[in-house]
Amino acid sequence: MDLNKVYVVLCRPEESRNIGAACRAMANNGISKLRIVGKKEDFDEERVRILAIHAAGIWESAEFFGSIQEATADCIISAATTRRRGKKRKGKLFLPEEFCSFVKDSDGKVAVVFGNERTGLTDDEVEACSVAVTIPSDPGFMSLNLSHAVQILCYHLFRAQTPGLKGYTKIPLSRLDKTVQCIADNLQKIGFFKIAGRDDMENFWRGILARASLSENEAKYIEKTFTKTAGLASRNALEDSKN
Repeated sequence: MDLNKVYVVLCRPEESRNIGAACRAMANNGISKLRIVGKKEDFDEERVRILAIHAAGIWESAEFFGSIQEATADCIISAATTRRRGKKRKGKLFLPEEFCSFVKDSDGKVAVVFGNERTGLTDDEVEACSVAVTIPSDPGFMSLNLSHAVQILCYHLFRAQTPGLKGYTKIPLSRLDKTVQCIADNLQKIGFFKIAGRDDMENFWRGILARASLSENEAKYIEKTFTKTAGLASRNALEDSKN
């Protein structure tokens, strides 16, 4: 699914700053299409821009409609966001990740509809959508800030469309052996041991580094540290011999 075909629909928002914060949340996740059920003149543009910051362009290109039905008429799926369950609230509520899986192969426009900050979506507004999505939260305080809800749904959609992104990646043991060998070679260069004791030393470092779950950059940094240390030790020893 193309993120350019994802439409965030804010239904009857009250606070202009929340619209700005929602714009910023959308921009964080590569989503730029905003539709609002309401009249543009009812909102304070300056207050929108205060929280939109560099995402004000989303507000500038926002479209305004008289109803959810009008705002989602050209979409193939419209998802109501709600924390409440009920017979008139679609019965089954998708979790954000389930909804993303549901729409990932969609070719048409997809609308995610968010309700009023105080009251959320009414039963009739939920009924106007094709599916419903809920964001799990603590039963003692289930209501989310509008922009926070937008951020969570947009983030899940963004991640579903960018599976190649990687965070921390642990190196395999075969790569770790290269680091262990580098440590042992450089310790041997400075006379830490001759032949006896090297196996024990390698096993020692292999165990520690395996438990540390090194990344590639961390492994390289360790190798660089031991290599530079051995080089400095050799240079200092040479200078001492001259003196």
